[in-house]
Formats: sequence, structure tokens, C-alpha cells
Amino acid sequence: MATFLYKLGRLAFRRRWWMALIWVLLFIGAGVAASSAPKAPADVFSMPGTESQKAFDLLEEKFPETSADGATARVVLRAPDGEKITDAGNKAKVEKIVDRLAKGGQVSKVDDPFKVGAVSKDSTTVYATVSYKVPGPEVTDKVKDKLTDTLKDARKDGLTVEAGGDAVPTEQELGGSAELIGIGISAVVLLITFGSLIAAGMPILTALIGVGIGISGITALASTLELSSTTSTLATMIGLAVGIDYALFIVSRYRAEREDGRTPEDAAGRAVGTAGSAVVFAGLTVIVALSGLAVVNIPLLTKMGLAAAGTVVIAVLIALTLIPALLGIAPRRTLRRKDRKKPVGVPFSDPNAKPKLGTRWARFVLRRPLIVLLVAIAGLGAVAAPAANLQLGLPDEGTFAPDTTQRKAYDMLSDSFGKGFNGPLTIVVDKDKGAGAAAKDVGKELKKVDGIVSVSPASPNKADDLAILSATPNTGPSDHDTETLVKKIRSDIGTIESKTGAEVLITGQTASIIDFSQTLDDALIPYLALVVGLAFLLLMLVFRSILVPLKAALGFLLSVLAALGAVVAVFQEGHLANVFGVDQPGPIMSMMPIFMIGVVFGLAMDYEVFLVTRMREAYVHGARPGEAIVTGFTHGGRVVAAAAVIMISVFSGFILEDDDIIKTMGFGLAAAVLFDAFVVRMAIVPAVLALLGKSAWYLPGWLNKILPNVDVEGEKLYKQLGDNGGAPYSDPERELQPTR
Repeated sequence: MATFLYKLGRLAFRRRWWMALIWVLLFIGAGVAASSAPKAPADVFSMPGTESQKAFDLLEEKFPETSADGATARVVLRAPDGEKITDAGNKAKVEKIVDRLAKGGQVSKVDDPFKVGAVSKDSTTVYATVSYKVPGPEVTDKVKDKLTDTLKDARKDGLTVEAGGDAVPTEQELGGSAELIGIGISAVVLLITFGSLIAAGMPILTALIGVGIGISGITALASTLELSSTTSTLATMIGLAVGIDYALFIVSRYRAEREDGRTPEDAAGRAVGTAGSAVVFAGLTVIVALSGLAVVNIPLLTKMGLAAAGTVVIAVLIALTLIPALLGIAPRRTLRRKDRKKPVGVPFSDPNAKPKLGTRWARFVLRRPLIVLLVAIAGLGAVAAPAANLQLGLPDEGTFAPDTTQRKAYDMLSDSFGKGFNGPLTIVVDKDKGAGAAAKDVGKELKKVDGIVSVSPASPNKADDLAILSATPNTGPSDHDTETLVKKIRSDIGTIESKTGAEVLITGQTASIIDFSQTLDDALIPYLALVVGLAFLLLMLVFRSILVPLKAALGFLLSVLAALGAVVAVFQEGHLANVFGVDQPGPIMSMMPIFMIGVVFGLAMDYEVFLVTRMREAYVHGARPGEAIVTGFTHGGRVVAAAAVIMISVFSGFILEDDDIIKTMGFGLAAAVLFDAFVVRMAIVPAVLALLGKSAWYLPGWLNKILPNVDVEGEKLYKQLGDNGGAPYSDPERELQPTR
């Protein structure tokens, strides 16, 4: 591996202009393809194998007039204080609004509240349900604007009018500032790290090229592969972060090789051969983690994971080819100004210089490994404690900001019709003949169930082989009692089916959320086993050890638990909610844990590979275990810290977005990187390695024969080049190092 990449790096350095031209043409070509591609399809959310999805498919097949996948808008109208909505004047205003809603475009029907009984018991509030012919993402802006204008005009008549539903315009849209903030902070960090404007700009430039090609590719293939516009969100977030980091490590290694007196071409080859090998395996762990989302069996998540994995592949290829080409274009200007005039071939690192912060920290940990280990674990444990109270769900209009029309409509319906009114259960009755009669019997049985406050009349289709009815629980859609109720009805459904001879299924938004959460819960263990298992094998190839990969995996679990604890504390329990702009604390999005596990595992292994590979390299070349740890931090500590700060800044930028899902994801990922990089990798890893000594690098002989030697540390490469990779590994303070 190292030898091949060394040759590739030198080739890219020599053919720099051709290599740069190839990537520029790819960038332009991808952009042209994206601009001429058909529009991306709307989000199609499905959960194969779940009861709610089966019921939804039956409605699509046998009862299409219900517009099961069509958008809806529920307009809630309340009379002025002291008046009733059923008064002649107010009733006339409501009917006028209903008529206008029916002319809104893309509308299939509007239910007149006075004809369908959508009037509250105190006669102060009604609601009109507007059904559309198309799904929510396909409702045009013109139609949404007309709906908004109708609501404004209705308020002028003295009524309180609010609306909810997926056809109602929302202000929770991506503002696009997240990427700019992350890039800006990254530029500052890189400038401080490298002390060179060219060296600082190189990782940002290549990351933008990689993300640009990746997102353009997703856009170009959107129509063919049915990739929705949201598919690119995760790809942008991950591609930007890893693109900067991978370039950062290769540029940093190039500068280190130049300090040891290498010629520019040789330094570029060695940088790609050593740090590039780490990039390849770090990238593979991220790709495995993202591709593994396919085991969840939710097509939307699978497509998002694969799209992001594709962007990571591009980032790895750019780091291995475009970076050495750019180093060839500006071989000296990537160095600090004071080092540019020094002669090529003569080492200019100062052996008498003050030890770097990373070096001093490593020596400190080596002197007190047990104390550092215990303090780090205790700290992460304290932060992780709130994760025990984790409540999962999907955001609904009850979690919107209090000043939004969706939240106001939600609260009005809860006050006037009951908490469960915002989360009705749709009951689908499937029977070859007499589905309507069977549905009536099902309704009678449901009325006897504790927790159900009302059941609507059955509505059969024309063929009478499918019927639907609605059951309203007495608790809200996100309440745990509602989930318990749905599971109880499903467990007892056999009795109802035996009496009616029909198949009875529960669907609707509330049931779908419950099924979604259950699907993710069921997939979590297989997903962890797949991702951690494959990554463990990859790391065993890299480090030729069993304990080092095991330590890496356990450290990752600690950082994820701590990040989940922080997410629960802020977004669920409301601590520091004002600081992070959380309008309404509530259950954590169901997909958050599995997304965090996938993304963070890949990123955590990045730091593990980059930092520990340097230690392994030193150990292979003759350093004692303690010296190897110090060497790893001397050469990699500052760069890993800079990479982590960049990742944190990129993810933190998304906290400023209005979209609650993106905000939560950005916060969770930023917290996970913070804990993993600065606590697990910078404290726990050296402490554990110090305590293990030589046994950390032990691999049984029989296993050593089976595993292929990928030579990530470049041992074979350096033998071919006739050196040990630079100056002998030694530490002037050897007496501080463990002798193991």
C-alpha cells in the first residue's frame, strides 16, 4: 500500500498540471451535468415490512381517492371571545373561507366543517381539512402563497385562523450559512496551524472541489436513482469535513518530510505513501459506516448514506492525487516563510527547539496514565448520564416554535378537541367482500378500548373490499401512552379479526412514527455489529494488533454516549436551550442515534488511524512503546487537534440553521467530535497504550500469518528507500518513558 501510494504521489507531483486539469474538468463536467439534469424527485418516505406501510400501500391500490400520499392543510378557525363560531355571521365567514380554499389550485377537496361535524363541543372552534392531489414536496410555491393569503384575509374578518399540515409553508428552511461559517473557521485554524496562506488554502480548495463534484453528481443522478434534494445534506456535511481533514494530514506530513531534508518530489511521495495510507483506511471506515445504513431497510436513509459515502470516496481520491499535484505547483510556498529560503536536501528542523504542546502532553499522560484514564472516563460518564432518559420520536407540529402558525393550530386543536386529536389512528379494514360492514364491527370493538375517546364512521371504497375509519386517542401523538395504546391494539387485533373475518391494520402519522422508531431500534444492534465488526478488521490490518482496535471501538462508544447525553440535556430536557436556539424541547428525532453512530464512528476512526498510525510507525522503526506514544503526539497531536477543531466548526455551523433536524444533528456531531478527539483520542488512548506497553502491539503468530500486510506505516517503503523514514526515533527525556 505505502509503496504504491508513494509512486502515485510522485507521479501526481511530476504530472501536476495534467492532474490539476483532470480534476478541474471533472468539476466542470459534473456541474454541467447537474445543471442540465431533470429536477430531483420529491421525498418519498417508505418503511418496507412495517404494518403502517402495508396499510398505506393498500390504500394506494384499492382506495386511491383518499389521496393517502396527498398533502393536507388543516385550517383551524376560532370565533372572537364571547362569540360562537356557529353564529350566523361567523358561520358565513367560515363558509366563505372554505369556498376560497377549494379554489386554491392542486386541491382535490375541502371538507366543510359544519357538514362533517368538525365543530368543538363549546362551538367556538372549527377546522376545515384541505386535501391536495400531490404530495407535500410537490405543492407549488404559488399554491402555498395563495393559502397564506387566504389565512391573512380571514384574520381581517375578526377570526383567529391558523393552519397546520405539510401543505402549509414553513420558515424552517436551510439558510446556507452553515457551510460558510464552517469554512471561515476552518481557514483560520489552518492558517494558525500551517503559518502559510497557501498551505491553509489548499485543504479548503480541494474540499470544495470534492464536495462540488459529489453534490453535482448527486444532482445529475437524482432523477435516474430517485435521489431527493435532502439526500445531499449529509453528503455536504461529511464531504466538507473529511475533505479538509484528509488534505490537512497529507500537507502536514509533506511539511514534516521537508523539515527532515527531503526534496519536494520525494517529500510528496512519502507524504502520500504514509499519511495517504492512513487516509485510505480512515476513508474506508467512514464509507463502511455510511454504507452500513442500508441494514436499517429505510430507502431514504440508505440513499443518504450511499450518497455521503460516494462523496467520501471522492475526498480520498482528491487527497491522494490533487494534493500532491498542488504541492508540485507550490512546493516552497506551503512552508513557513522563514523555512522557504533554506536549501533543499538539508534538514531545517531545530532539535533544540522547545517541545511542542503535543509532546509535553504525551509525557504528562505517560507519567500519570491511570489518573488521566480515570478522570477522562468519569467526565464522559457524567456527560453521558442524561442519555439514560433518551426519548425518541419524530418532530411534529407540537415541537414547532410557539410563534409559528403550525404550532398555534396544533395548540388550538388540542385545547378544543383534545390532545389526541392531533394524532388520530387510521384503521384500514381489508376484506374481499363486505369491508364496510366489517369496519363497523371493528369500530364497535375499538370504542371498548381504554384510551380511545372516539371512532369515526367507516368509509368503504366502491368495491367494498377496503374500508377506513379513524380512532382518536386521549393522549398526544408523541406521548408514550399513545405508543403503548397502539401496541396494545395491535397485540389484541387477532380477536377483532377473528370476529370480523377481515385483516385490520393501523396506519397514519402517529402509527408511522411508532413503526419508524421500532424499525430503527431493531436495526441498531445489527448495524453496530456490522459497522464495528468490519472496522475492527480494517484497524487490525492497519495496526497489526487486537487490543488497539478494541480500545478504539470502546472509546468510540464512550464518545457517542457522551454526545447523546449532551443532546438529551439540551434538546430534550431544555438545558441551555436559549443558547442553542431550541424553541421547543421534546423527544429526540428517531434517526438521530443511528445517524450519529454511523457518522461518528467513521470520524472517530479517522483520528485513531491518523494519531496511532504515527505511533505504530515509530514502534516498527525501533522506538520503545513510551517513545512511540510521544512521537505520535509530536508529529500528529497538533494536526489531529486542528482537524478536530475544523470538524467541530463545520458541524457547529449547522446549529445555526432553522431546521430542527439539521440543528440537532449538527450539535450532536460537533459534541461527539469534541469528546472523541480531545478526551478519547488525546487522553484515553495514550493512557491505555502507556498501561499496556508492548502488549498493545501484540498479534498472535497464527493471526499474523493470515492477515495480509498492508504496510500502512511504510516499513517496506523505507527499506526500499534505504532509510528508516527519517532521523532515529528518540526522546531526550527517555527517563520519563515507561520501559515496557
